[in-house]
Amino acid sequence: METNAEEGDNNTAAFFYRPLMLLLVLVTTTKTTREGKPNHHYNNVPTDQPKETVRASPQKKKKKKIYLTFDDGPNKGTRKVLSIAQQEQIPVTFFIIGEHVFASTSQHATWDSLKICDSIELCNHSYTHAHNRYERFYKQPDSVVKDFRRCHDSLQLENTIVRTPGRNIWRVDTLTFTDLKKSAAAADSLQQAGFTIMGWDLEWHYDHKTFTLKNRCEDIMQEIDSLFAHNKTRTPEHLVMLAHDQVYDDSDDSCELHELIKRLKKREEYELVVASQYPGVKAPK
Repeated sequence: METNAEEGDNNTAAFFYRPLMLLLVLVTTTKTTREGKPNHHYNNVPTDQPKETVRASPQKKKKKKIYLTFDDGPNKGTRKVLSIAQQEQIPVTFFIIGEHVFASTSQHATWDSLKICDSIELCNHSYTHAHNRYERFYKQPDSVVKDFRRCHDSLQLENTIVRTPGRNIWRVDTLTFTDLKKSAAAADSLQQAGFTIMGWDLEWHYDHKTFTLKNRCEDIMQEIDSLFAHNKTRTPEHLVMLAHDQVYDDSDDSCELHELIKRLKKREEYELVVASQYPGVKAPK
């Protein structure tokens, strides 16, 4: 009888404890399942993440353009100017006299060297340079046009930019200026014939008897700075400088030119460009 009582007590305990153990197992399993799986409901709730700050890049300051132009080549100084331009890897513009190209074997060889240089721009400075009889030359507008056409055709130039010999004349789009009014009719005829006439804002002067410079590199730098500072160029922020390459056959003068170019390159506010980039100059067809 004692045995049956003990069995009864055990059955009673099992009756109460088995459901309790089952409940504990169920709770533990459910908790493990929840911890092991991502909660998709909460994952759909947007979280506040730090936004990326977009900073506007500083605008580059527009550079002032300088056009280094050299007249009257090819001649004895042309190769030195070309050599300096190539050493410093800068663009320059040569205004060529047609007769000079065919005047000698050496001048024609210099012309060939100019043509194969990528950074060089070649423009028209007439065929005869008016034979240095300027007043007589400009009295006949039709002859002036023929002279420039002869230079353009004989040299097979790729642009229609010209510079009038002995005259600072401008006919670039709507920019019009004539230093000596007696030459105005000839200048107008050139423009009507399709040519763009470029004068200059600053000339590097030289002694016409000795072919040596009258002022030094420092003087030219000051003049350039002053012209820009006081807005004294034909087109704001653009300066055309005239030089004559025969002057730089002299070693001292070529050193002055080289030094000027080095200084211009160091000035971040300046950029050296060729004549065809001047505002209003039409691209060749």
